[in-house]
Amino acid sequence: MAAETLAGFPRRFAWVLDDLSALVAGRRVVAEGWGLRPELVAPVVESTKQMVVLVPTPEFRAYQLGRLPRATARHPGVTDPDRALRNRLARDELVAADAVARAHDLGIRVIEVDGEQDAETVAELVTEHFAAYL
Repeated sequence: MAAETLAGFPRRFAWVLDDLSALVAGRRVVAEGWGLRPELVAPVVESTKQMVVLVPTPEFRAYQLGRLPRATARHPGVTDPDRALRNRLARDELVAADAVARAHDLGIRVIEVDGEQDAETVAELVTEHFAAYL
């Protein structure tokens, strides 16, 4: 599942670039999302210092599972919902670990979201990172 997910990101990233170019041609933009992989974004920015990768820790994902109904949503037609959830969680961990490894390889800052810091604190870290560009 993780390999299939990772293999699909480049195709979807091309769609993201099309959408962004139509919306903000020639201007800086802040974009976030599951498919905005470090290795895909790095070639289209002037500097990898213009990037930051936010990644949830396993503890934060566990926190979400306990509090967000969508985190444990069951998909219709799945014959073993518990196994499907375990597989999805394992896939998400592998994809997150891959994002961290790729970011480190490219010299991109990684901020781990572990639930210990509130959203405002994480936003402050991101704002500080981008201060030179604001």
